[in-house]
Amino acid sequence: MTDDVAAARAAAEEKSAFSHAPVAPDATAAYGDHPDQVIDFYAPRSEAGPGGPAPVVLVLHGGAWRAPYDRRHISPFADFLARRGFAVASAEYRRGGDGDSVAGRWPDTLDDVAAALDALPALVKELLPQADPRRTVLTGHSAGGHLALWAASRHVLPAGSPWHSDSPAALRGVVALAPIADFAVADKLDACGGAVRQLLGGDEHFAERQPFADPALLLPTGIATTLVQGRADLDVPQAVAESYADAAAKAGEMVGVTLLEDVGHFPLIDPAADACAVVVEEIAQLAW
Repeated sequence: MTDDVAAARAAAEEKSAFSHAPVAPDATAAYGDHPDQVIDFYAPRSEAGPGGPAPVVLVLHGGAWRAPYDRRHISPFADFLARRGFAVASAEYRRGGDGDSVAGRWPDTLDDVAAALDALPALVKELLPQADPRRTVLTGHSAGGHLALWAASRHVLPAGSPWHSDSPAALRGVVALAPIADFAVADKLDACGGAVRQLLGGDEHFAERQPFADPALLLPTGIATTLVQGRADLDVPQAVAESYADAAAKAGEMVGVTLLEDVGHFPLIDPAADACAVVVEEIAQLAW
């Protein structure tokens, strides 16, 4: 496939994923005082699995940690999950400065994800009584895939880190979708337009902050983890996911990698794409 054809297909996939109207949640709750510190909740629309209380899926949206991309673009995917019987929580978090293209805010972005995960069980009990917070799967797309892997590794962080937790998060597993999972490889490949280096504060802070934010350096987690990756992904190439899986194996942990042929970056969260059904199945396997 020529570069022009690949780029055209990627553009068509992105257009399709962003063509769906945002889906309003059933409830929204704050986990902090900042306007971006909120979680949208979608009640399960049908029964899933063997019955009983619905598993919870915490969704972290992508967008290279940049301000123009918020949780609204992933709300059709959240609704897709709810229609398949999951109780869904879609968390917002602080991203790059308002109106600009800088990726992330250090340390605010990571502060928020840690706080959202910590607040989730109580909010689920309050707002989704038909859900079981003990069966929670964490998922995220692209930069959100990074945040999902990172949130599941907080117990591996140095004890002096402000995000360190004494025990692993109470998760059934993580399903990371085209995640920015290995910062060294993603930076080398300029994934998402240099977003990794921007998140860490540029050249001045990259080496200093990488050990606290790079999932490939925070292993093993002891939490069941699956990566779903399109082989034709131009935004976050397949090599990034494979490098993370290799790092996990070297740390003594097996990470599942589901590679999808002829699939790029955005079909994984596009309810109109076959790849989205694969993602739901991967989540279901961990949730039940």
